[in-house]
Amino acid sequence: MNIGVIGAGSWGTTLADLLARKGYPVSLWAFEPELAEGMERSRENDLYLPGFTLAENLSVTSDLAGAVSGKEMLVLVSPSQVMRRVMEGAASHIGPDTLIVSASKGIENDTLLPMSDVLEAVLPEGLSGQLAFLSGPSFAREVAAGMPTAVVAASSDAGVARRVQEAFNTDCFRVYTGDDVVGVELGGALKNVVALAAGVCDGLGFGYNSRAALITRGLAEMTRLGVAMGARPETFAGLAGMGDLVLTCTGDLSRNRTVGMELGRGRKLDDILAGMQMVAEGVKTTLSAYQLARKLGVEVPITEQMYSILYEDKDPRQAVSDLMLRRLKSEGE
Repeated sequence: MNIGVIGAGSWGTTLADLLARKGYPVSLWAFEPELAEGMERSRENDLYLPGFTLAENLSVTSDLAGAVSGKEMLVLVSPSQVMRRVMEGAASHIGPDTLIVSASKGIENDTLLPMSDVLEAVLPEGLSGQLAFLSGPSFAREVAAGMPTAVVAASSDAGVARRVQEAFNTDCFRVYTGDDVVGVELGGALKNVVALAAGVCDGLGFGYNSRAALITRGLAEMTRLGVAMGARPETFAGLAGMGDLVLTCTGDLSRNRTVGMELGRGRKLDDILAGMQMVAEGVKTTLSAYQLARKLGVEVPITEQMYSILYEDKDPRQAVSDLMLRRLKSEGE
């Protein structure tokens, strides 16, 4: 099976290398020509995944058409806010029987659409039934290092989910299947917003009590918003929900938690982002999640406070105080 991986950040590079080491011929597309040339020459992504040597049967290119044409499976790992633009450029080169796997986590800002809807809008007609979505607690560097990891592949077609499961599964990368596409997508996207908030708490010097409360109540509002969009609540108790949420709220490799920590320490968002090479998806997802919740009439207090911190320059300590002093209620509300 010839495979194309679109997006050469840390996660795209990791997945491309994982598949190549299983014996598949893999083409990895990098937006930056200089990055593609450097990776081909040095056999390392020294910008996004330094310290890991790429498999011999992994080729890197900046030619999007070449990376897509003739592939039996495409793995999409572009940042969510550019997914539409990238795939519009790729769509005419995709074959009618191509299996499409999205591994990006986010909600498009302008349309408030998850990646499943974005892809259905831009891919050739007939490919929507061949879509799958890969998500779960999976830091790229730990997967690249061969540390045991478990994720879920969700598709509306059980056969498609099983094909993705078989393609990706290894002795250290275990893949489960599921059919709740909306829940798996939203779990992967919304947990980044809560991870920003967890970082804010850490940056303010709060302790384990605060983090545990934030994770638990964050999961509650993720579930509320997900159910309002058609997801099943039990999905948020799984790998794409609770699993990914715990990872990104507690792990030192979490870019979103890192951004939140710097905000809690008093730094401005523009200054924080200017010093980062990789994308912290939660910053843009906070805007989408906030607008979605308002549109659907769903209560999301943590998301609302993160929106105020990120986009209205609210003081993080005041945001925490406002969260704690909200109307008293039962836990089930």
